[in-house]
Amino acid sequence: MKEIVEKLVQAENEMAAEKGPFLLFAMFLREDAPDVWDLVVASPWIDADKSGSLRYISDKVGSVLDSKELVKLSRIVLIEPDSPALAAFQRAVHIEHGTAEIKDSDFSGLRIKHAYLITSRRDTTTKSSNSAPHTR
Repeated sequence: MKEIVEKLVQAENEMAAEKGPFLLFAMFLREDAPDVWDLVVASPWIDADKSGSLRYISDKVGSVLDSKELVKLSRIVLIEPDSPALAAFQRAVHIEHGTAEIKDSDFSGLRIKHAYLITSRRDTTTKSSNSAPHTR
């Protein structure tokens, strides 16, 4: 599995350079599907064209993994940038273009058997209402 994760770090890095940063890029092992992983991703650029983004991510992942590695991935799951589950990961783990491994954990009621987080970061490009300039 480590080899697959290393290849996905490479693919995530390339996609972030081409399209923009990810808020989440991770592999999750579901309890109901042993030995099959979901690739879970979130990024503001995905929302502009979900089907095109899904195809782009799928093509990029397919270009770095061989056929034996690809069968370990069940699906690609697109997460909305405002998802509460995403916020829970971002609060718990901050990593970018690396690897953090999580086992037997719970994030806001979401049970995680096993996960590899490649990127988990907050969106720093969105300005909050508190950062608006003050006027006199």
